[in-house]
Amino acid sequence: MMTEALARQHRIALTGNDAVAYAVKQANVDVISAYPITPQTFVVETLSRYVNDGELNAKFINVESEHSALSAVIGASLAGARAFTATASQGLAYMWEALYAASGLRLPIVMALAARALSAPINIHNDHSDFFGMRDAGWIMFNGEEAQETYDLTIMAFKIAEDPRVLLPVVVSYDGFIVSHAITNFYALNDDVVKEFLGVRTTGPRIDPDNPRTFGVLALQDSYFEFKRQQYEAMENSRQVIKEVFQKYEEISGRSYAPLKEYMTSDAETCIVAMGSTVGTARHAVKTLREAGEKAGVVGILQYRPWPVKEAEQLFSRFKRIIVMEKVMSPGARAGPVYEDIAATIYPKHSEVKIIDFTYGLGGRDISTRGIIEIYKKGKELIDKGKTDRVYFHGVRGE
Repeated sequence: MMTEALARQHRIALTGNDAVAYAVKQANVDVISAYPITPQTFVVETLSRYVNDGELNAKFINVESEHSALSAVIGASLAGARAFTATASQGLAYMWEALYAASGLRLPIVMALAARALSAPINIHNDHSDFFGMRDAGWIMFNGEEAQETYDLTIMAFKIAEDPRVLLPVVVSYDGFIVSHAITNFYALNDDVVKEFLGVRTTGPRIDPDNPRTFGVLALQDSYFEFKRQQYEAMENSRQVIKEVFQKYEEISGRSYAPLKEYMTSDAETCIVAMGSTVGTARHAVKTLREAGEKAGVVGILQYRPWPVKEAEQLFSRFKRIIVMEKVMSPGARAGPVYEDIAATIYPKHSEVKIIDFTYGLGGRDISTRGIIEIYKKGKELIDKGKTDRVYFHGVRGE
């Protein structure tokens, strides 16, 4: 990291949840509303302490449900406030109606999601079922691998959401317990640097008593489609904005970000694709595979929505085999959501590339370096035998 960048930040040790809370405090938000749910509870508990102790001049709104929490920040955002909420699992499911309202109203809300399995049966541990459930809700979607990424993405999320070319809500997801509760060292920007980087919110729809306007109107056949088309264009605009914000953030922090994170891919023939904390484990697996003579690489998905179409086609078309690892199940679908996005990106133009999909880690079931090596070997063998017409499962007892 360059010396100038180091001078703008400090080393700190926090859990992933507290790293998010620290970033939100530095973003100088105006309104926070959330309802406690494992494993994100400590995010808003820490923020409530900041507010109570006078470290953050914000309104903390206690509510009776996650639906109310998102509704509260929708109202706050419409009033011109920089607003934040956090949730997980069933809490996100309870927000479902309001997710679409937030994006349809073009509100630059930021949400933290400590990704957790959905019931039934009840499970409090990590997978990505909740995260992928909101993929068509019109939110920009990031997934952090560890505390550093999660902290950085939270700060950048406000900058992206509030850009007048975008004005869409952003979710920053990170793995429940694995990241949310693990204490790690990371670099945090100094308060004044974040303040200068973000500035104050000056854009977006807002309620003005001196200039009355209507929000959340009834739009029937004559106008609904046009509203949704504008929303689509805003998401397309965000592609360029995200690149610009990533570049500006690198200038002040020394840390570079891209929608797709590559490791040992320059000469790889077989690529493992993963998301979240698994990406780090996959790097260790690939390092071991390389020592054994395998031309393996890893691609981590950092930006899921908007799906990075151009970057994905350029990158994934280079490989002979793609082994997708997904912590989510899509019963009745051809494959999981990441597989489908990659396939839609490279087929039929690059039909020579073969893809296979593995579901793993549901409900927090552990994945080790050894497990990823097993997936790699099995996936490579199945692809070479032409057996790629189904989803495979790793780690299920009895299989």
